[in-house]
Amino acid sequence: MEMKTCTARLVGVAPLQFGKPVTAEKVQGERPDDYERRTWRERIHVDDDGWAFIPPMALKNGLEATAKYLSETIPGKGKATYTKHFKSGIMVVDPLVLNVKAKDIEPTTLFVPSDGKKGGGTRVNRIFPIVPPGWETTCRITVMDPILLSSGESDWPCYKVFEYLEHMATFNGLGSFAPRVGGYYGRYIVHDWAVLD
Repeated sequence: MEMKTCTARLVGVAPLQFGKPVTAEKVQGERPDDYERRTWRERIHVDDDGWAFIPPMALKNGLEATAKYLSETIPGKGKATYTKHFKSGIMVVDPLVLNVKAKDIEPTTLFVPSDGKKGGGTRVNRIFPIVPPGWETTCRITVMDPILLSSGESDWPCYKVFEYLEHMATFNGLGSFAPRVGGYYGRYIVHDWAVLD
């Protein structure tokens, strides 16, 4: 089976917000605000060396959601779209390690629905880790699908993956409060696209 590995550097042009679920239990008698102040850093994905990262499936799912959002038909394939090709024809297995350590990320208090659902009736203060614009990460995408491997309308191998990575920056983004949920965080610009294999 033919495969190619594509890499790109993503540079944030909007803040990046982490929203990993907090699992720490409350201390007896601890007030909600005190719990938030004690545990907010749990919302950050952190590697063994203390660097913050974006889980690989966030990028994989984002590309798939972008393909579904665009619903672009494949030339010569009738009404077939690229969605299933992004669902099963690519892999992202490496975490997207950021250029910032978790200990250096600042907290921001937001007044949000208590159940985490948009339009929820009860709102509470929650503390979220937010990285300002200028964050960077490098992603690696393994492409296996023949449709996505072909150059298509461009001379670049895997051009459709690159194109959808750019579209994802606009329509989906990364992290919490991103465009996919009506927010504006997590947008980025794609730099240094390369096909390694």
